[in-house]
Amino acid sequence: MAAKADVLKEFQSIKGNGKAKAESLYDNGYTSMEKLLKASKADLAKVKGMTPKAAGELYAALKAKPKKEAAKKPAQKEKAKPKEEAKEPAASGEAASEVQIVEHGEKVYTPKIKPELTAKEQRQLVIRRQIKKRTPHFLRAEGFRYKKIPKNWRRPTGYTGKLRMNLGYRPSKVRVGFRGPVDVRGRHASGFVEIPVNTVKDLDKINPKTQAARIGGTVGTKKRLLIAKKADELHIRLLNFKR
Repeated sequence: MAAKADVLKEFQSIKGNGKAKAESLYDNGYTSMEKLLKASKADLAKVKGMTPKAAGELYAALKAKPKKEAAKKPAQKEKAKPKEEAKEPAASGEAASEVQIVEHGEKVYTPKIKPELTAKEQRQLVIRRQIKKRTPHFLRAEGFRYKKIPKNWRRPTGYTGKLRMNLGYRPSKVRVGFRGPVDVRGRHASGFVEIPVNTVKDLDKINPKTQAARIGGTVGTKKRLLIAKKADELHIRLLNFKR
């Protein structure tokens, strides 16, 4: 019989299963992974502290776990084969299909497109981030005192206004010193210059080295997909499109 610590560690490897759930499962008689795999959704729901929703998620994770392990084994065998055997075709169609499932199932990480910046622009982006960290949240006159006043900024205009006269204990005012460097002002955090795009033809005007596209809010889903496809062909970064 496996040690309790090893069993708990194996239980915690299941997606969404923490230390507390693992100990609760162990205390309810599931002392091995084999027993846990044989449990039904109703059995898991009877475990103390396990909600029906959590039991369903755990049951789905358990059903998906053996498939992943079975899919990984053929891939490991292929790596262990000599170079001459790897060149030969698969012995059966089933083995070939399993290898293909593994290849297509892996998510390949594709890094985001980055702009071509000069050394000066890179320094100024760092300075802008530093300025942003120390920039306070500006409040309008008496905004720190009364709840009825909105928490936004309006320039103080009163002749006797304490905020306008910069008297003590008043919050900071919007000043020129809080602005970022000129060369990178208004740019995206990545350093790209944002260009609004509403049609596929608008992408032809964009320089992918220094500019990035932001799709308009009124553009529909169908046209968004066309814009995204064209942007991939032109290697243009989209700032508000999730793939």
